[in-house]
Amino acid sequence: MSTNGHIPVLLEEVMNFMDIMREGVYVDCTIGLGGHAFEIVKRNPKALLIGFDIDETSLLKAKEKLKPYADRVELYLSDFRYLPDLKIDFSQTKGILLDLGISSFQLDSPERGFSFSKEGPLDMRMDLRNRTTAHRIINKYSEYKLAQIFHEYGELKQARRLAREIVSMRKSEKIETTVQLRRIAEHVCRWRPQKGKIHPAAKLFQAIRIEVNQELKSLSSFLERIFQKIPKKARITAISFHSLEDRIIKHTFSALAVPKNSHPEFKILTKKPLIPSEEEIAKNFRSRSAKLRAGEKI
Repeated sequence: MSTNGHIPVLLEEVMNFMDIMREGVYVDCTIGLGGHAFEIVKRNPKALLIGFDIDETSLLKAKEKLKPYADRVELYLSDFRYLPDLKIDFSQTKGILLDLGISSFQLDSPERGFSFSKEGPLDMRMDLRNRTTAHRIINKYSEYKLAQIFHEYGELKQARRLAREIVSMRKSEKIETTVQLRRIAEHVCRWRPQKGKIHPAAKLFQAIRIEVNQELKSLSSFLERIFQKIPKKARITAISFHSLEDRIIKHTFSALAVPKNSHPEFKILTKKPLIPSEEEIAKNFRSRSAKLRAGEKI
């Protein structure tokens, strides 16, 4: 299913691992434009859906998409990490979905500054109430801090050189746009287009975006806390788009699966992460880095 260019990633795999035909509540922690959520309430007339997103524009579009099923949908403009603290009855929860990727809608909006291939301001905020922008990070952070972010969040070999070049260039004039930043990455990394090779700006923009939105903050503790809230037979399905998030999910699932007092409480349903088929990647190239992991409380 595609609406306004939005194609939900690993759709059938999500539906299968969430086991969405069961009666009960399904929580979409990062609802985006509502692709996965729409399929859940459309396919299962006894499903109730609770959706979260920190991007108000995306949430409004999801609300419009889900309008035919509005009586079975609750939407919240909120970071999903606050979910365990809300006064929600989790006793009927059947599935928790985390789709941690940035949406095509966000990437295709130049004014949001997420894409290095489109000229726009250095913003990258998912939540526009956030005071920290990519512009602030690039023009205010120290060389040491920038190198640390590029290394840890972008896994860039040229992290120090990139930080040094950015700090040097901003002394004469501020770095204002996505294209300016992309050109710095191309210059420092001596970029020449090669088939199968990732553009250095992709990792650079990823690193900055993670810092702007604090994307890795409390992800492990969220999974641990929500696990304590949900009932037995409830499932957690998580889709990540880079190795840092996938590593956190993998290690947290493994920790939850360790038996307590000889009794296992969590069963990992995916021995290895599921990845999109070649057919799906051909239809939606942005799905290529997706990895799905799932588990069930027992």
